[in-house]
Amino acid sequence: MEALEDENPFDSEPERLQSDSSSSRANISALSSPVQQQPRLSSPPTSPNRRNAFPSPGSHRQPQAFKTDFCCARDHWLHSGENVEILITDALKTSVNSTSPYITYVIRAGNAEAHHRYSEFESLRNSLVKLYPTLIVPPIPSKQSIGDYAIKQAKAKEDAAMIARRKRMLQTFLNRIARHPILSNEHVFHRFLDGEVSWAEVLHSPPISLLPKNILKAPSHKPTDQTASLAYAALPNPSAAHPLRRPDQRFLDSEVFTNKFAAHLSGPMEKVTRRTMKRWSDFAQDHSELGATMNGFSLNETGQLSTALEKTGQAIDATYMSTTKLLQEFEQNWAEPLHEYTQFASIIKKLLQYRHQKHAQYEMTQEALEAKREQLEELEKSEREARRLEEALNQGRSSTLRTSSSRSEGETEGGEQSEVEQGPNHRQEESVYLPPHPGPNPVKRRAPGMGLLSALSYTLHGMMDVDPETARRNSITKTKETISQLEDAVHLAAQDLKYSSSTIQADLDRFQRQKVADLREMAISMARSHRDWCKKNLEAWEEAKAEIAKIPEHPNRLPDDATNGASAHGRRDSMATIDGQQ
Repeated sequence: MEALEDENPFDSEPERLQSDSSSSRANISALSSPVQQQPRLSSPPTSPNRRNAFPSPGSHRQPQAFKTDFCCARDHWLHSGENVEILITDALKTSVNSTSPYITYVIRAGNAEAHHRYSEFESLRNSLVKLYPTLIVPPIPSKQSIGDYAIKQAKAKEDAAMIARRKRMLQTFLNRIARHPILSNEHVFHRFLDGEVSWAEVLHSPPISLLPKNILKAPSHKPTDQTASLAYAALPNPSAAHPLRRPDQRFLDSEVFTNKFAAHLSGPMEKVTRRTMKRWSDFAQDHSELGATMNGFSLNETGQLSTALEKTGQAIDATYMSTTKLLQEFEQNWAEPLHEYTQFASIIKKLLQYRHQKHAQYEMTQEALEAKREQLEELEKSEREARRLEEALNQGRSSTLRTSSSRSEGETEGGEQSEVEQGPNHRQEESVYLPPHPGPNPVKRRAPGMGLLSALSYTLHGMMDVDPETARRNSITKTKETISQLEDAVHLAAQDLKYSSSTIQADLDRFQRQKVADLREMAISMARSHRDWCKKNLEAWEEAKAEIAKIPEHPNRLPDDATNGASAHGRRDSMATIDGQQ
């Protein structure tokens, strides 16, 4: 079990938390207190004109250990020490190796270019989930819903907005893997980025081809280990709802927090976000119509009034365009990351469920071992009682034999004396006597079907006539073999539980730092978008105000002293008419 002490992949993290699960024995009865939330880390300062690509490349990315052995050119590029970024530059419609057209995404990773369709991104993620069952593998954008297909039918796959959204979220998926301290080293990921490798060949070659059907019956640290498949076959396959006798309070708290986090994101946050986007969209649409109407109205007027109306229409158009841009940035930098974190919550639930099943697997194996030990104890107790009984019988039989032998000697002496007295006449009478002949054996007729019953009866008697001592000793031998196998299984289950607990906890800590950095970047992006929206609208409306101020005064404008008096009273005489009468 100590062999796994150096296999924790997060040992290089500077803030790795120590837990009781890293001890040499999986002691689930004495657990540490829940892990406290990590302090918020600051991101590196950025210039006001520079926009960071989401996800944030800042504080959640941990410094990786110095690496000298690279498996391929993509591995060398990813770990070159620079802030590398994978880009999806285009989405092309093609029908290569297919009877129907589909969308392929062009991936640029350094000087390499690869083309992959959505289903291949999906297979990459599924493979990483099976290869690393204790890590948080980033999500990919969800598939097109049935409702979208029903509404748009054949156009659903070619919808420009959906394709653009997928491009952004698939690029985020690839960059999250590239910045993960463990997943970035996986050669399957490197081959995905290499355009010269057939992805179908990768899926049908090791290590993916070595993955077991049931991930629970494989080592957590290396599911593709073929040498351990027979040993893990003896482990039980518990369900996710199996209760635990001694649950880990840390992971219970993680489950509660994850459920609350998921409920809050998928409930109020997404509802308010959708409603906000709809209202901004309606606001932009209203200003689009109002701007067109105002510009048309300016054509019916002349002079400075026409110019002022036109400038007002242009300000309204500027509000429409800035609102459209604000809406796009709000969707990219807030709505999409929010939906991604809703998916993250579901992924963490499945991760904690896997760890729960590993814990249940350990407890079930331990219970089976305890039951077999109790059974062995009962069998050995029966064996000891049988031996004591046999010894007592042997002692009684030997004393009986000694008594009977003394009696037989006395009878033998008396018999010899009587034979001498009777003489040879008695022996002659004995030799003359013959028993009567029994005659021929009568024919026994059996009823139909009695042959099968006789065979069954013979078999049952054979089973019942087995020596109980032999059967008991055979049971003891088999039970000892089963106990030996269960002890190995408990050892393996304890190893898996220890590794799963420490690795999952470490990745949850890394995810917490990532979440803080991403939410910080999301909030800054929203504030920046609103600031730019306000600045652009203010400039447009300042220009409109200047043109409106150039419109001549009302022809019925009162004298300056009257105007000043009206101003002193705080209102203007609205009852004035063109001819000056009231």
